[in-house]
Amino acid sequence: MQHGNGHGQHRIVVIGAGYAGVTAAGRLARRLRREDVAITLVNPEPDFVERVRTHQLAVGQELRPRPFNEMFAGTGVRLRLARVTAVDADRRTVSITEAGTTRTPGTGGAASGATAVEELPYDTLVYALGSTWNTHDVPGAAEHAHDIAGRPGALRLRERLAALGAGQPVVVVGGGLTGLEAATEIAEARPDLKVTLAARGTLGDWLSPRGARHLRKVMAGLRITVHENTTVTAVASDHITTTDSTLPAAVTIWTTGFAAHPIAQATALRIDATGRIEVDSTMRSLSHPDVYAIGDAALLMGPGNKPLRMSCASGVPMAWQAADTIAARLTGAKPPTVPLRYFNQCISLGRKEGLIQYVTADDRARPAALTGRLAALYKELVCKGAAWGVANPTLGVPTRRRAIAQNPAPTTAPNPNLNPAEAKNS
Repeated sequence: MQHGNGHGQHRIVVIGAGYAGVTAAGRLARRLRREDVAITLVNPEPDFVERVRTHQLAVGQELRPRPFNEMFAGTGVRLRLARVTAVDADRRTVSITEAGTTRTPGTGGAASGATAVEELPYDTLVYALGSTWNTHDVPGAAEHAHDIAGRPGALRLRERLAALGAGQPVVVVGGGLTGLEAATEIAEARPDLKVTLAARGTLGDWLSPRGARHLRKVMAGLRITVHENTTVTAVASDHITTTDSTLPAAVTIWTTGFAAHPIAQATALRIDATGRIEVDSTMRSLSHPDVYAIGDAALLMGPGNKPLRMSCASGVPMAWQAADTIAARLTGAKPPTVPLRYFNQCISLGRKEGLIQYVTADDRARPAALTGRLAALYKELVCKGAAWGVANPTLGVPTRRRAIAQNPAPTTAPNPNLNPAEAKNS
């Protein structure tokens, strides 16, 4: 095991402070002795962003601030307000550009004032840079559409929606969870607007019959126009073009899925065609044993040999697994492995309605679904529970701080998930 900070501490760097990154950093602080490890969390903004609530932010609702310096006070986790510009997995360094610590009132973002690039060395890297919106290279989408994949996009959308007069058309492109939540939230908050949803397939085609019926009932009650089996081919400033029509759009909101953060594509890390880092069941990179990838940045095969979907429901358990594995390997214990599986999909349909679709381990709809006000309350509890877990990263985890072993499991151990040729070269 290598140490490089002059004090014999093992340097753990966590990049990205979404649900997965924050959870991993807090759990590592709870598992390892502070004198043995130096845990650094790198993120460009000083506050945690509840990404599952960005649609609420977009319609003008205020979210509770969650400053990292309060969340990690007394834990030993060091926060670096910086943007990651590169990862050198062979040299074990992360290149960062410092971000300003002052925020412009009302924006929630860090100020500019960046300085020169700095290299941050690590012994173990937890890669949790997450994902961004995915335009699928549709002409005009990046220039004219809005995204709610993060706080900056949600705040830009909020400003634009606030400026719209009654009767203006708003089009949400994408019939997945994000699109449904955005369309219903906007329609409920602004009943004076004409909200349209453009879905590539049939509305709610992955839901159970009960879930799909309730979804259609809520959409109709909110007077949302739905265009099903519709492919958007271009976006302009005042309309969208589909394969068979043109729809007016004073505002277009793009929610057709997420794309992995592009940093990984410029590294030596083994990635799939979508840019996600390939990992084994312990979240360890298949190509670089001292790198662990979690959350939307990681490609992990779950039940049914299906990739886990990009979601908070996947990211948090992945973070638990990675943190417990790192702690076990450093302390000479056997790394635990807990199979990741799904139980339900939680969808908010405005503030008064919701849909909880119960699913199989591999995320296929079961017949049962919880609907209505009770489902809305359930979803709110899930969101609050996730936020509490992040805001209290070292609470709720049994304190088992262990000393790093004199001869911990080597970081160059062959990965059991590799084929023989790959294992020989790892």
